[in-house]
Amino acid sequence: MDMIILFGGSSYEHEISIVSAITLKDKIKKHNLKFIFVDKEREFYLIDKDNMKSKYFSTFEYKKAKKLNLVKNGFEYKKLFGSEKISGVVLNLIHGRDGEDGKIAGMMQFFGIKAITPNIEASVLSYNKLYTKMYAKEIGVKVLDYKYITDDSYIPETFPVIIKPVRLGSSIGVTIAKNIEEYKYGLDVAFEFDSGVIIEEFKEGINEYNLAGSKAEEFIFSKVEKVKKDDFLSYEDKYLDFSRKEAKTEEVSKELEEKLKENFKKIYNTIFEGSLIRCDFFEIDGEIYLNEINPIPGSMANYLFEDFDEVIEKVANSLKFEKNIDIDYSYINKIQMAKGK
Repeated sequence: MDMIILFGGSSYEHEISIVSAITLKDKIKKHNLKFIFVDKEREFYLIDKDNMKSKYFSTFEYKKAKKLNLVKNGFEYKKLFGSEKISGVVLNLIHGRDGEDGKIAGMMQFFGIKAITPNIEASVLSYNKLYTKMYAKEIGVKVLDYKYITDDSYIPETFPVIIKPVRLGSSIGVTIAKNIEEYKYGLDVAFEFDSGVIIEEFKEGINEYNLAGSKAEEFIFSKVEKVKKDDFLSYEDKYLDFSRKEAKTEEVSKELEEKLKENFKKIYNTIFEGSLIRCDFFEIDGEIYLNEINPIPGSMANYLFEDFDEVIEKVANSLKFEKNIDIDYSYINKIQMAKGK
């Protein structure tokens, strides 16, 4: 199968996307991989597999690569005589803005390109943490109590709290505040990145589990990963974490595993069809709470699956184009006939 790894983007998580793509270069072995890089100017470049090294991008060597245009059913680059088309199933690996906010999903739909990606609706719900919590509550998945704010007028009654920008991942702009001084500093940091902020009580020693999956004809689940951390994973932790190739798993009870899977199914529903997502859950006194949805997890959470090649192939083969709408202009024709024209 021809597969296009689409990465980069105009995002605070641009560099993490590059790390994810480099990791998948070695992880996906069964399929014919092509790499398309989206730079900060949102230009598309066809990257040779041998050049998939971080320095190639940080030194702007990529600008020597073939520049691509997005066209119907694929990408193309100009040649001396004519053009050449690059096609295949796109794997959207752009973290953060552009990749997770629905822009890429919309472009793929519009140009008739099959893509493993959260669709526009799924992107809207998972990119914004406020909408994620609202969605989860509507479908019967528990979330921790939270406060959504757009200015610094709100002061929590108790500490510690965790402060999160609503539209960023990879722990960018996230702060744990144990007192009012740290809280004010944390708000300043968060508002540097976003106009909206979520405030939650920070619970010490909480059990946190990651579960990735998708749905082809039936649900495909990864291994359950228990997160080991002191407070929370920082941006630097996650940056390094995205390049790993093995899961940090340990045995969990069958009962807990089933609870996690049932909550995952509720979240994935039909809205996330065509994507491979990772859900991060809390477990408190036997109850499961959704922390967040990762619609494009780092390195696609490949390390959580026994056979990632097989998983990605099943998802790719399940992709469907939007249903065509037959437009025959019968309404306009009737109007014209009524006018005698």
